[in-house]
Amino acid sequence: MPTILVTGCNRGIGLELVTQCHARGDDVIGVCRTGNEALGKLGIRVIDGIDVSSADGIAALREAVGDQSLDVLVNNAGILRRDRFGEIDYDEMMLQYEVNTLGPLRVTEALADNLLEGSKVAIVTSRVGSIDDNESGGNWGYRASKTAVNMVGTNLMHELRPRGIAVALLHPGLVATDMTGNHGISAADSARGLIERIDELTLDTSGGFWHAEGYRLPW
Repeated sequence: MPTILVTGCNRGIGLELVTQCHARGDDVIGVCRTGNEALGKLGIRVIDGIDVSSADGIAALREAVGDQSLDVLVNNAGILRRDRFGEIDYDEMMLQYEVNTLGPLRVTEALADNLLEGSKVAIVTSRVGSIDDNESGGNWGYRASKTAVNMVGTNLMHELRPRGIAVALLHPGLVATDMTGNHGISAADSARGLIERIDELTLDTSGGFWHAEGYRLPW
């Protein structure tokens, strides 16, 4: 069975990802800052106490994973802090950059030796990071952090391709979670689409920016 590691797994999309992967028989490792009852009931391996934005957290993750081979690495952990021009909190903007942009890079770099030929890396990004698709503005920190992580994913595509490892940048859709004020589709439907995109990912499609529904998004 494939081994799948998912960050940000204690709620929302992340919890659904580990739930659905476990239900279909995958060997699942869930990574989060704080475990909870819902996660504990699944019976998967949970590595908690991990802050993907900190060097100490990444070191702890690397030690906990050890030499376990990973077939799929899903960088799902992320945060949203709403802001508007004239009232931007730059500390909050930097925090989003640390978690949403550098988090996936830190995790992937730390676990690179656990990835083998044929492994896959997915980054849950957002279409609000698309420059071509920006028709409303706002959410300065979140948009910028997601645009930047799209570049991280593109760089990873080049870095990992010689090793036979594919990379996907995935937009989950507008999902009804705490982050969005519970507006949008269910986390279960979003996770289902994300898993389908990861399953069909190949080296030929590596580096693409995809909607969970299966179509490409503009950069």
